[in-house]
Amino acid sequence: MRRRHSFHLDRSGHSVTVNVRSGWITETELLVDGKEMAFHRVHGHGVYPLTLAAQLAEEPPRPIAVRLERTGDPERPLRCALELGGAVHPMAERTEH
Repeated sequence: MRRRHSFHLDRSGHSVTVNVRSGWITETELLVDGKEMAFHRVHGHGVYPLTLAAQLAEEPPRPIAVRLERTGDPERPLRCALELGGAVHPMAERTEH
């Protein structure tokens, strides 16, 4: 059975979303302002921690990273955080898809 997780945060005038679809194959996508900026696919239930990197479309472009980790909690098995400008911002998991 596939599981889906979606995390979102609005920061510095940009929308950052991380979608995870896990099962026999786990796919993780990073969207910035609705555009896919990074994608990761692996066979199995995912390898964590996982970090995906991208840039904010600004002048000059600003690097960002999102980090996914396992929590050990069966209700909320993943945690996601945005790293921007040296600060770490937890990303809330969306309950509806």
